[in-house]
Amino acid sequence: MRTFWRALPTEGRWLLSTVAIQTLGRGLTLPFTIIYLHEVRGFDLGLSGVLMSLIAVTGLIVTGPGGTLIDRFGARVVLLTGLVAMIVGCTMLAFATDPAVAAVALVLIGVNFGVSWPGFNALIASVVEGDLRQQYFGVNFALINLGIGVGGIVGGFYVDVHEPETFTTIFLIDAASSLIPMALLLGPLRHVRTHVESTEADPPAEGYRQILRRPAVLWVTLLTFIAMFIGYGQMEAGFPAYARQVAEVDTRVIGFAFAVNTAVIVLLQFTVLKLIRGHRRTRVMQVMALVWAISWLVLGAAGLLPDTVVAVIGVLAFMGIFAFGETMLQPTVPAVYNDLASDRSRGRYNAINAAAFQGGAITGPIAAGLLLDQGLGGWFIAVMVAGCAGIAVLALALERRITPSVNGVPVAAGEAAD
Repeated sequence: MRTFWRALPTEGRWLLSTVAIQTLGRGLTLPFTIIYLHEVRGFDLGLSGVLMSLIAVTGLIVTGPGGTLIDRFGARVVLLTGLVAMIVGCTMLAFATDPAVAAVALVLIGVNFGVSWPGFNALIASVVEGDLRQQYFGVNFALINLGIGVGGIVGGFYVDVHEPETFTTIFLIDAASSLIPMALLLGPLRHVRTHVESTEADPPAEGYRQILRRPAVLWVTLLTFIAMFIGYGQMEAGFPAYARQVAEVDTRVIGFAFAVNTAVIVLLQFTVLKLIRGHRRTRVMQVMALVWAISWLVLGAAGLLPDTVVAVIGVLAFMGIFAFGETMLQPTVPAVYNDLASDRSRGRYNAINAAAFQGGAITGPIAAGLLLDQGLGGWFIAVMVAGCAGIAVLALALERRITPSVNGVPVAAGEAAD
């Protein structure tokens, strides 16, 4: 870690040093928003679910235009706009007693989600490059999980559905936490540029259609979508539903499982970064796919012995093994996108990455709900394992279409891409 920190430019240190604090506010509210809407504000559960979906749907809608604006005006301007939307949205939600007000608030939060992923990734890529960039994405992911995990634990002890003001407080803290990256963008990072001014002699910047015609982009985007579909798309829906309905474990076990997930990521991310350094990113993705397949099989085994100690161990083990796989995903996929991109198209490349992420996060819960509602727990596990096999195949196809440098290995040590 000391070697990594010394290698970072000053701007990279500023970005990284505040990540956990920034995400602490999000961790306070993320697990409790639907509880707030349903149990505190009195909206029925179906309406609360629809309102929650507005965040992801809005994020997906604005990601594309956001990527174009990042390339045209720079990530800094777009991120500041998103942060203002986040502050206003969280503040409105803190006092929302009407569904329409809550809907507007959640749309504003979704706007920030839609531009923050491509914006911050473009900012990171403009500050660090090469192997250091891959390490940065991994460390950044660990710190995000640390902030969200600690926030979730603190929020769980603090909020009380019988005291609405406790929920008002956490949403206001979430709004205030957005002031930290805003201060960085207006202060130490105000000179960082993520776009290049074009001249008449320059060729036109790549558009989305041109980018998506690149085979490498198509393969990595499909891989990202499937990874999100069987991964993060199940964390808030498929996994808890399976654990409760099929494995029949207590809700406290599910809560503790998320704590295990966070702990494994924070404790192992640095070790994993050291182990994967210099290895082909596509091979790391294949190992990740194997690890995830094992995790889903473990969860499936927990469902065979419901309401037992074995089921509890299986649910906790699933989250630990799955988290180990996550430590391989986050350093590799964003690094591939940014190594494929040029400075004039970096916003669009990261927007495509974000759209694939959000698409998987939206469709994953739908598929899980359909399967588990019909009592098809075995088929649910089978679909997840099949998805892991798909990731391994896609990673192999991607390896043949990217250069060794994009794949994370020195050119002299790599093989020429097809």
